[in-house]
Amino acid sequence: MAYNNFGGFGGGNMQALMRQAQKMQEEMARKKQELEETEFSSSVGGGMVEVKMNGRREMLAINIKPEVVDPDDVEMLEDLVISAVNDVLGQISRKEQDAMPQMPGLM
Repeated sequence: MAYNNFGGFGGGNMQALMRQAQKMQEEMARKKQELEETEFSSSVGGGMVEVKMNGRREMLAINIKPEVVDPDDVEMLEDLVISAVNDVLGQISRKEQDAMPQMPGLM
């Protein structure tokens, strides 16, 4: 019986494991690319503030209705922007977890 340095696995089994690992890597890379190209958006304050981002967490757009811009209440506008951005970031994180649960180190 031939014994090798791969814990007793025959060469064919090791090659099959390597192919399977490579296939998994390719699938994860494809899912990551797909996620990065996906657009996410959030609208808060009854549509007063809308934020769009991609899966790379790059902001693509922020739309603010003029009527929400009140010099006497800047804090409300800031809160709306924070809320919209945090919602979009949460959407991206949930999508990452759903699409790639086996990928360690994702935020």
